[in-house]
Amino acid sequence: MIIRIHPEDPQPRLIAKVAECLMSGGVVIYPTDTVYGFGCDIHQSRAVERICRLKGVDPQKAQLSFICDDLADLSRYTKSISTPVFRLLKRHIPGPFTFVLPASREVPRILKSRRDTIGLRVPDHRIAHAITRALGHPILSSSLPGEMIEEYTDPETIQEKFGKQVDMVIDGGTGGFRYSTIVDLTGDEPEVLREGLGEFIP
Repeated sequence: MIIRIHPEDPQPRLIAKVAECLMSGGVVIYPTDTVYGFGCDIHQSRAVERICRLKGVDPQKAQLSFICDDLADLSRYTKSISTPVFRLLKRHIPGPFTFVLPASREVPRILKSRRDTIGLRVPDHRIAHAITRALGHPILSSSLPGEMIEEYTDPETIQEKFGKQVDMVIDGGTGGFRYSTIVDLTGDEPEVLREGLGEFIP
């Protein structure tokens, strides 16, 4: 199923339909400020496992991240954030960044990496924010599999390739073709693990 949602003014009725799908254990493909990706409810372990099967990875080895609504979500799902780290986060979000931080007890065990960390994102995209608000907590997110990312900018192409493997494809317009910049904030100094769309300023 493909569902068309306005990227600037998401229709509440359609957003509610997406949230209902996620809460019932569904897997969707949705747009962000970078690329389209898989999404599911972080509390639906079977949906998490479905995404990992689609990616062909172990959940604890996969590059999974939480799509959060704001800094309040970040503080809930990570351990205490120091003032310098908080200021750094505030400078960069919302935006095309994934921050690796120590996972709190609120993070389901299946989603914690072997280092007990989690990737957290606050994208600058109205559809993603509308979904997380309707859901009441973050979306688990992962990029679509494959090397030809340019293929995944068109929702119709995404529907043709993945429509039978997911419950819903959200058409929010043409997607981007660059990933988020990944920054590890677990050490003494920030470390850029992947250069992406966002320009990180320490």
